[in-house]
Amino acid sequence: MIKDNILSTIGLNIKLQRIKNNFNQDKLAELSGISQKYLSSIECAKVNPSITVIVKICRVLKIDLNEIYKIL
Repeated sequence: MIKDNILSTIGLNIKLQRIKNNFNQDKLAELSGISQKYLSSIECAKVNPSITVIVKICRVLKIDLNEIYKIL
């Protein structure tokens, strides 16, 4: 249950930051070095991304890692 909430928070925050930065999934995935399908799975909380992937996404979005873990 807690794991699902964490993954949902991560996915939603990545999606919100992606939209805020005017990226579509294809562009963010390409710049982050992951597939669009994997990014979609992260945003939908279907997978548990590694910290390495999360850091790559944060760098592309130019946000602090803490932004991804914030509860809305």
